[in-house]
Amino acid sequence: MNYTFSKKLPSFEQFVELHEASGLIKSKKGKYTRKQLYQAAENSWYHVSIYDGAKLIAFGRMISDGVYQSLICDVMVNPNYQKQGLGKQIIEELVDKCKESGIQSIQLFSAKGKQLFYKKLGFEEREQDAPAMTLYI
Repeated sequence: MNYTFSKKLPSFEQFVELHEASGLIKSKKGKYTRKQLYQAAENSWYHVSIYDGAKLIAFGRMISDGVYQSLICDVMVNPNYQKQGLGKQIIEELVDKCKESGIQSIQLFSAKGKQLFYKKLGFEEREQDAPAMTLYI
């Protein structure tokens, strides 16, 4: 398959279509509008998209301070294109951006059931005595 990679943010319509097709929109905590989710992508430090022709088929983004911390979020692949290595390519591109910037600490939010995928790419679960914490308001 001949897919196109882009570092430009996809259009609002493309982003929403992929967000819904991937099911990621259903896993969000809180009641965010599609516009707010797109705004979050716009405000990201770095993002990468993969297209099949004009169709957005994969996307991932990072927020970061640009120095020593980054957080990968919203990695999504259209279900019709999964199991082709596109998610892996998205993660590799995001990690490469961190390496180029000298960032050594990459955090990741994983969708339920996707931990094994990220473990295969070198990510480790946090230690039990150093758990991540969350506050929903």
